[in-house]
Parts: sequence; structure tokens; C-alpha cells
Amino acid sequence: MCRHLAYVGPPVSLRTLLYDPPHSLARQSWAPRDMRGGGTINADGFGIGWYPPDGGEPVRYRRGTPIWSDVTLPALAAATTSGAVLAAVRSATVGMPVLDTAAAPFGEGPWLFSHNGAVRGWPDAVAGLAGRLPVRDLLTLDAPTDSALLWALLRHRLRAGEDPAGAVAETVAEVAAVAPASRLNLLLTDGRTVVASVAGHALSVRQVPGGVLLASEPHDDDPGWRAVPEGRLVVATAAGARITALPRR
Repeated sequence: MCRHLAYVGPPVSLRTLLYDPPHSLARQSWAPRDMRGGGTINADGFGIGWYPPDGGEPVRYRRGTPIWSDVTLPALAAATTSGAVLAAVRSATVGMPVLDTAAAPFGEGPWLFSHNGAVRGWPDAVAGLAGRLPVRDLLTLDAPTDSALLWALLRHRLRAGEDPAGAVAETVAEVAAVAPASRLNLLLTDGRTVVASVAGHALSVRQVPGGVLLASEPHDDDPGWRAVPEGRLVVATAAGARITALPRR
């Protein structure tokens, strides 16, 4: 499995999300609390995407190496502030490549995307869904991984003008229908709204002053963290989070 987080709210330094908390995302890379049978550490890459304070498309920094081995990131994180961030550390499924481009966040235009989990029966189970995509999308996947394909499926819906929450919910539903027992915790943001699914793994939400934070694991022992139940869809803005049931097929 992987660990990921998303934040929207007043600008903060990346360091306050990645390094400062006692159980920060960086710490979760080597000491996760809840992997649910999907590995032991998250050492197969990492990525951070953030939105510039003056607007524009997000910036991404991705590597196929452990976050703790990157000597550039601590200084970069301390010097960079943003009011919208999506970050992840990766534990690659056995047999999938470890590359810079295999690490979340994936992105296009204003969107950033991450997947925590695994598609069961990969790749045969989802071959039919992949076959519905434009050939060019398949030829230009960031990496031959389940997460990259999930992003392509979701992106196809977004390009068609679907509502982001509906696009995430339908992507989860169609993949779960053909690949039962998949773990499909997705995160999607455009820098203003975060959409998250809870399907097979943990997610917690915490309201912070002026904003909201979603994370695979709470970063500290603050009582404000709320565990999101299984089978839920979260739509969050800086003003708060709304939780509804994921549709089933």
C-alpha cells in the first residue's frame, strides 16, 4: 500500500505537512501504522504536488527513491508554501516498476491524483476497462501500473465534463465491479476541492484553522482527527468536509 495526504486552506510550508508532525508523511514512509497486509514500508518513491500562491497549474516533484534519501527535499519543503497540497509515499505492488513517473501525484491541467491500494487481478481484471480508453491514453501512461491506469480512467471522465465527485465514485464502482477486493482509496484535487474515496484502506479527516487535512494516517494525536468509515466518499473544501456513501454496482 501507500500513504497519501491532501490539504486545502491557508498557505503553509510543505515542511509542516511532510516533516514536522510526530507521525508525518516522511515518518510513515519507514514507520507506517496501518499497511493492512500490503507491505511493510513505503520506500518505492514519493511525490508532492502543490499549487503556487499566485495561481496557475500545480507543480509536481516526484522521485522513485525513498523520501528519506532525498537530500534536496527538506530545504525545498521549508522554503515552499502553498494553500493546496497533495503528497504520497509509495509501496509498489510486487511486479510493478519503481520509477519517478510511477509515483503519485499524477496530474493534468489543474488536477492532481493519488491512489492508495491495489487492483486485484492486475492487469487481466481491468483489461476490458482499459480497452475503452483512447489508444493514445494507453500509449502515454506515466507507468505500466494500476495507479496510472486508474488515473487514466478517472481523467477520461473529467475530460468529458463529469463532476469530480461523481467521476471518482464511478471509477471506484466500475473497477470494484470487475476486480473485487481491490483497494481503491483515491485522492483528487483541483486546488480548491478534494475528493477522496475510502474503499479498502483507512482515511482520516481533520479540520484545521481555515482549512482541512485528509490523510491515510493521522499525523499526531490531536482529537480533531475523524476516521472516515469504509465505503464512503469525501468531498472537502477549506470550509469543511461532506461524507456520503459510495455507490455500489
